[in-house]
Amino acid sequence: MTDRQPPDETTLTPEQYSICRLKGTEPPFTGKYVDCKKVGTYHCVCCGNALFASSTKYDSGSGWPSFWEVLSPDSVAEHSDTTYGMRRVEVTCGRCAAHLGHVFTDGPAPTGLRYCINSAALNLQEAL
Repeated sequence: MTDRQPPDETTLTPEQYSICRLKGTEPPFTGKYVDCKKVGTYHCVCCGNALFASSTKYDSGSGWPSFWEVLSPDSVAEHSDTTYGMRRVEVTCGRCAAHLGHVFTDGPAPTGLRYCINSAALNLQEAL
């Protein structure tokens, strides 16, 4: 983990700011990590918090990077989200509260979870 301060709107790209700070989303199948097969750890683009291991990433067909497990229980926080007339569970960074995406209960074993995460909210640190 790093001790960096979360960036403000002048250091995030407009897309990152819209997603992480304004709870937006990127269009499906457009994010840089949707088809990524590289080995490493996915971190929060805002604060560097380690979020997901590449070994838990899978192709859900949803159009966003999907993971079946978080790196550690405190990596993310979950919140009720009833926007747009839907009942979902929002996923935010456990350190800086940046919006990452949502978690659903239609994922694969062993957890049955699908963390559907915006690529723009992530930074992959490849394994050496």
